[in-house]
Amino acid sequence: MALSFFFGITVFLFITLESDHLTSHVDAATSEGVEVSYGSVIKLMHEKTKFRLHSHPVPYGSGSGQQSVTSFSKVNDANSYWVVGPTLETSVKQGESIKSGTIIRLQHLKTRKWLHSHLHASPLSGNLEVSCFGDGGRSDSGDHWKLVIEGSEKSWKQDQKIRLHHVDTSGYLHSHDKKYRGVAGGQQEVCGVKEKSGDSIWLATEGIFFTTNEKK
Repeated sequence: MALSFFFGITVFLFITLESDHLTSHVDAATSEGVEVSYGSVIKLMHEKTKFRLHSHPVPYGSGSGQQSVTSFSKVNDANSYWVVGPTLETSVKQGESIKSGTIIRLQHLKTRKWLHSHLHASPLSGNLEVSCFGDGGRSDSGDHWKLVIEGSEKSWKQDQKIRLHHVDTSGYLHSHDKKYRGVAGGQQEVCGVKEKSGDSIWLATEGIFFTTNEKK
């Protein structure tokens, strides 16, 4: 899918979700079992701690110096929305379902940067740093994550346990109760860890879910 589609979605939803009233409405208007498809705008909840995957235009003070990624306890925060997109070389349609094993990218709605990882050490635990990188037209393989669905379901659905496995580093997207101080005080570290654990399970919870175009 062309990046212009995701840019258009980003602009529209950035305006819509900037309002606290509309954000609360969108968050409440969700139901279990809805498919997470391409173009969906979601919040990813860390199963163990219930914090949401989060980013903001604050760079790391170590490692890559790229835009930091954390997990955050507040549910109604516009900095926790992510647009689900394909890799650059993949052609898909808005609303197309996403199967387990698919390589995807997640674009931070507010800053338009991609969820990214590499071999830099994470600030608190020394695991693999997870950052936000690039923009709508600038992306590389460090933005590629393999969707791994837990259980027997083949397509990604809301409130379903998943893992995101980073293609380049083989690290699983991970969070834990190690918390930052200062600007990101109270927010948890997000990093990549090569071993599977309960700390690498996430669920798509709140958001805008586009209807699938596939016939069952």
